[in-house]
Amino acid sequence: MMKKEECLRAIAARRTDEVVITTMGVAGPWASLSDHERDFASVDSGMGHAADFGLGVALARPDLKVVVLNGDGSMLMSLGTLVTVVDSGVRNLILFVVENRTYEVTGNQPVPGGGRFNFAEMARGAGFGRVYEFRELEALKRGLPEVLSGEGPVFATLFVEPGSEGPPKRQEGNPLRYLRDTIAGSAHRLREVLARGR
Repeated sequence: MMKKEECLRAIAARRTDEVVITTMGVAGPWASLSDHERDFASVDSGMGHAADFGLGVALARPDLKVVVLNGDGSMLMSLGTLVTVVDSGVRNLILFVVENRTYEVTGNQPVPGGGRFNFAEMARGAGFGRVYEFRELEALKRGLPEVLSGEGPVFATLFVEPGSEGPPKRQEGNPLRYLRDTIAGSAHRLREVLARGR
């Protein structure tokens, strides 16, 4: 099983100009790897909505790839988004689910049904044509060029060890730039960035 940080490092190494949406236990670790103007942390918001936020961005900017780095607890809260993504016809969305089977940022409480269901099968059932699962870092590194290229929507599960990331906090003075502003301020800034075009 992989560590979350090493998975994110591998993705960051392949990142070019994509919009990257993070949430909960992924937001802080991603911010330590990337300070790109197209990064957006979906925190201090309703948990479970990073994927649908990413879908909205992907529909608004079909010329850009949009990568969502979601948690398994968050994905479980909004499974209907999988069907909505496929039904939308979007082709530029890549949805990663970081599966550690816990609600990490609230103290590692078990995710209901953890280990008894399979997100990849749910994504296939929703109609995703490209679905991947990664349990080993080297397999992820080999697979990322394919995952990140071509038409979507794409779904990939990253099986990782439980971590100890605390709740991400938006506040002035946060060393992580994209967590210094309110979620409304961050959304406004992302909108301005995306309005500028490539």
